[in-house]
This record gives sequence, structure tokens and C-alpha cells, in this order.
Amino acid sequence: MDGAHRAALQLQQLPPASSADPVSEASFSYKENLIGALLAIFGHLVVSIALNLQKYCHIRLAGSKDPRAYFKTKTWWLGLFLMLLGELGVFASYAFAPLSLIVPLSAVSVIASAIIGIIFIKEKWKPKDFLRRYILSFVGCGLAIVGTYLLVTFAPNSHEKMTGENIIRHLVSWPFLLYMLVEIILFCLLLYFYKERNANNIFVILLLVALLGSMTVVTVKAVAGMLVLSIQGNLQLDYPIFYVMFVCMVATAIYQAAFLGQASQMHDSSLIASVGYILSTTVAITAGATFYLDFLGEDVLHVCMFALGKDSQPHLRSKKRILKLNKMPSFCKT
Repeated sequence: MDGAHRAALQLQQLPPASSADPVSEASFSYKENLIGALLAIFGHLVVSIALNLQKYCHIRLAGSKDPRAYFKTKTWWLGLFLMLLGELGVFASYAFAPLSLIVPLSAVSVIASAIIGIIFIKEKWKPKDFLRRYILSFVGCGLAIVGTYLLVTFAPNSHEKMTGENIIRHLVSWPFLLYMLVEIILFCLLLYFYKERNANNIFVILLLVALLGSMTVVTVKAVAGMLVLSIQGNLQLDYPIFYVMFVCMVATAIYQAAFLGQASQMHDSSLIASVGYILSTTVAITAGATFYLDFLGEDVLHVCMFALGKDSQPHLRSKKRILKLNKMPSFCKT
């Protein structure tokens, strides 16, 4: 009896086993953030290489009588393959890291275009333009690298499984419903002024693009996350919400491209790139934080350092020289 009593006391004194180690969870979250960030950076780098390959091919064949001559070149098809590979990498990154981390990393493509554009175009340096065109661009690239490091280090650690139940729960939550109400009203007002009042201001058009883009990235993360879970064995394709998100993703991406095409006909491409990046990134992070609650539970220091990293991303006005790649005949724009 005494032995049984002592054994019972020892069992009562044992601390309850923790089902999850906070340290291992934190390291796992950081690892997922790192995987997503590396996939996004890889995807944007590859897309930049692909676009420059295709544009280089178009430049070489600019004097050809056949407007479709580039279809017959291996360089153009290599660019198309690399573009698909890069977009696949960016798409997969949304399944691993929070939306608030992946969206600002699109600035990496601008840095890559800066370097690759110089290699492909091989412009001669002019002393009077050296400071404006090159030094400021290098400073912008340096700031982008610092910002990328801060984004990855202080990114939110929300890694909720993208199951059908979780997506539906977020979709009907009151913060997102309120956000959607505000966004729909703002979108309708902007569309009215743009179509009926001929308000062709670049801010109006690109804000329309940004509002659509915020829904695109929200649905992309949902679709990518559900696909990854399905591949891992937890089938999510039997949930109707998957197909709803997929249709919304395709529809918003198509209308986004249409508005961007209209903007490119009325405004300078470098201005579109700079204003569009700022608006799209800000609105997309807001949408992600509202839908996926990316910053829930994060301390003030992490949020401030993340915002500093986002603001360190380059404002593209210092890269007008790079984006002159886009000032080509319309058939050159992929």
C-alpha cells in the first residue's frame, strides 16, 4: 500500500506534458517563412530573367517583316518556360509564408530587372546621367536588400493551415466583411468616376488595380494552401470554397491586367511601376492582415520593424532608366 501510495504521489508531482514546444514552433514558423521568402525571391528573379530574354529577342527582331518571327526563336520560348517556372515559384510561396511577407518581395523583380537590363541593353554611360541613373539605382537596390532582410526576420508568424473550414471561417468573419464592404463601395465610386466622368488620373486607375490585386493575392494564398494540403494527403478539393476562390482569383487577375493595359496607354511605364507598387503592396498587406489576421498576437516591435522593412523597399522613381525596357512596341510587352 505504501509503495502504491508513493507511486501515486510521484505521478501527481510530474509536470503535465506539453503538446507543443514553443521554441520548436517558433523555429518551424521561421523556417516556413524562410521557405516562402526564398520561393518568392527565386520566382521573381526567374520572371525578371524571362521577361528580359523575351524583350531582348523582340529587340533583335524589331526590324523583321514578320511580326511573329520571335515565335521561331529558342530564346523566346526559353523565356516563356522560365516565366512559367517563376510564376509557379511565386504561387507556391503563398502556401508557406504569410501574405504580408510575400507581397512586398515583388520589389526583388525590380532589382533583378535593374541588373539584367544593364547587361542586355548595354547602354553607354553618360557622365551627366551617372548619378541620376546609376548611383541612385544602386542605393535603391541596397535599401531593397536591407528591407528584404527585415521583412524575412520580422515577418508575422501566422501559419494557419489553409483548410476549407478555416477559409470559410475567415470569409464570414466581421473584420473581413467590413473590409469588403468598404472596398466594394470604394471600387464602385472609383469605377464610376473613371468610366462616367473620364477621370483618367493614374491614381484612380492604379487604385482600381490595387483593390482587385488585394483580392487576387488573398485568393491565391487560399488556393495554393489548399492545393499543398491536398498534395500532402489532406484532401481539400472537395470543398466548394476552393472553386469559389479559384474563380475569384482568375477573374480579378484578368480585370487587373485589363486596367493595367489601359493605364499603360495613358501614362508613363515608370510612373505606373512606382505608384502601382506602393498602392498594390499597401492594399494587399491590409487585405491579408484583415482576412488571415497575419499580425494577430504580434508585439509592437515586430510590427514596427516589419513596416520599416516594407518602407525600405525601393521607390521606383530612381529606376526610370531600368524601366525604359518597357518603352517598346506593344508586341514586345509580354
